[in-house]
Formats: sequence, structure tokens, C-alpha cells
Amino acid sequence: MKKENMMHELPVSAYTSQEWFDLEQKHIFSKTWQFAGLVEDVANPGDYVSVQAGLNNIFIVKGRDHRLRAFHNMCRHRGTQLLRAVGKAQKAITCPYHDWTYNLEGKLVSIPKKEEEFPDLCDKELHDCGLNLHEASVDIFKGMLFVHPEKNAPNIMEFFGEVAPYLGPHIPEELIEYKEKKQAPFYTKEINANWKIIVENYIDQYHLAHLHEGTLNMYDHAKAEFGWAGSHYHFYEPLVPAYLADIKNASPYPLMDKMPDDKMGAYVPWLFPNIGITESESAWNTFHAIPLAPDRTLVVIRSKTMNVSEWEYTKQYTKSMASSVWKTMGNKGKYEGEASDPMASGDFMLEDVYACEQQQKSLSSPLFSVGAQAKKGEFAVSKFQSVVKEWIENHQD
Repeated sequence: MKKENMMHELPVSAYTSQEWFDLEQKHIFSKTWQFAGLVEDVANPGDYVSVQAGLNNIFIVKGRDHRLRAFHNMCRHRGTQLLRAVGKAQKAITCPYHDWTYNLEGKLVSIPKKEEEFPDLCDKELHDCGLNLHEASVDIFKGMLFVHPEKNAPNIMEFFGEVAPYLGPHIPEELIEYKEKKQAPFYTKEINANWKIIVENYIDQYHLAHLHEGTLNMYDHAKAEFGWAGSHYHFYEPLVPAYLADIKNASPYPLMDKMPDDKMGAYVPWLFPNIGITESESAWNTFHAIPLAPDRTLVVIRSKTMNVSEWEYTKQYTKSMASSVWKTMGNKGKYEGEASDPMASGDFMLEDVYACEQQQKSLSSPLFSVGAQAKKGEFAVSKFQSVVKEWIENHQD
């Protein structure tokens, strides 16, 4: 039997088969801390958000005591999903199917026609009948909400602690979510590629000076500092001297006041398994890669900037447009052509999407193989694959 082609450490089928996708959902996404949003998403009692964490749909709700709690999003009666994606000022949690109702602490408090329909169910208080909501875990890391399907999950700092010293200096809680032209602050894009292809592109240092030669040339790729901490990747690269010299004018947004001049640049870590953070001189972003299918991934990006007046944004943007720096760098695109061509768009995100989708297409070819691996610029790719492989092999029931 012919040996299957490899993507360094993983077989090609890890990027194309439903079997591998199911294994990852069960043994990675159901057993790790999963990004669920930002702390301000659940600012007040009754506010909630829900997220899919592998095989589990979990919601976070803020109680009247201002505590955050997480529960599996299913009624204990017949399993109907209780809450939709997001909501505000919820006074109780009521199942839409039969109106079984729980309080914000997850306790069962009401069953319609209980005496008539369920006379033998329980002779105690409802919350003592063993039918309260299944608890999950919730915690906060760097202003981000995370959930874990287990009630007694490993400490979140045990999971992220090793990479914490390598993250940028921004304090996300002091920033505000950027809303361009009063639109929702979310960038969402469904990409026709496996989630690991998206991650590998994100942590591939080798491609930055090539695929993005005309869009990210304000950063000095040759001086990038990167490595691995636990299961997580960290990355920093400084600005090129020409851009740094005019940064106070050239930056499109007000500069971050927590980033010292000698550390201006981009911090771009990847937190295993599927959340990236991009911290630049003028913005802080989350990059959430959500697996939908073996060959489809939803990417959701949220951006935060300095909490200053709209007038300050207008002034900074005006200065940026007038800066001579932009005549020599950025927004050129790799190829000449129509703006509708992702490789001529001048948008580095569209360049990345194009490259990822083209790679995914090639995986179905019987001739596909990886020719070589860049010793430095692609080392993180094989390391990430090794981490995925370890979770699949070592965390099975």
C-alpha cells in the first residue's frame, strides 16, 4: 500500500478528511480553553454570549452578583439549546421548547404543569432534583473570555502562562472596539481551507517578505524574533527605520501609549489551538479561526484601538494620508491588475486567503507533496503540527 503524503508531521488526510476533523473536535477543541469573546461582551447582569467549543455549545452569563458563570447550552429536559448567540439583560434562562426555566446561576426554578405532567419527578425543591444546568468553566486572559467544557478545568494560567511574557504591552481592557463608519466591529470571512492551513499561514515567517512584499513592508521581517512557549507560538518584528521615523504621522490610528518607542512593531502570537492576537503600534486585534468542515474555516477578527475622541481619529487619519511614507511602502499588492484580484488588491488579508485556498485545492492531487521546509522561517509550522498530533494521540479517552 502506498504511504500517504505528509505535511511535515501530519498526513495530508489531516487537512481533508472528516475523520480527522471529528478527532480534532473531540480531542482538541473539546478539551482546551476556547475563545468566547471580550470581557465587555458580558458587562452587565443578564448579559450572555455563547460559543461552540468542540462538541459542546457553551454560554457565559453574568449573574446578579456580577459573577461570570458558564453552562452547557442545553435544557435538562430534552436537550434543546437554551440561548442564542448573544443577548442582554436576561432575567432568567427559559427553554423555548417547553418553558423549563433556570435562574442565572443555572438552577432549575420552574417546570410548567409540574404537578400534572411530572408528579413523580421530585418531591424536593426543583434546584435539588439533579436537573440544574451542566456547569462549564469560564475565565479571563488578557481581556479575553475563554470557556472550557469541563466544570473543573485546568487553571487558565497553566495553559497560557508560558507565553504570557512574550505578549505585547497593550492592556485590552483600556481600549475600545473600533467601529468603522458605524458598522459592526467584526471582520468575518469564510475561507475554503482547513483551519490548520490558516494557522500555519499565520505563523509562517518565511512568507512575509514574499507574499506580502508590497503590503507589509513597513515591518522589518529580517529582524523578527519568534519561538515556542508551551503549546503556543510567539512573534515580534520591529518597524523599518523609514516608517518608524515618521510613525507619529504615518500611523492610520492614534498610537498606543503603552508601546515604548524602542518596541514599536508587531506582536503576533498564536494561542493554541485557534486564537491569534495581533498587537501593532496602533491596534490590538483578535484573530479567531473557527473550524466549520475539513475544508472550511470561519475567521472572525475584532479590533480595539485607543480610547480617544473621534476627532483624534480624524486628525490622525488625515496626517496618515498626507505622509510621504505611503508613497514607498504598503498597499501595493504583489501583482498588477484589477483591485478585484486578491493579489493586486493591496490587502494582505486577501493575499493570505488566496494562498491558503490555493494550497487547500492542491491537497486533493495525488502528486501533492511538501518539497522542503525552511529551516528557520517554517520551523513553527512543523512544531504546530507536532502539537496537534500530540493532542490527538495523548488526550484520547
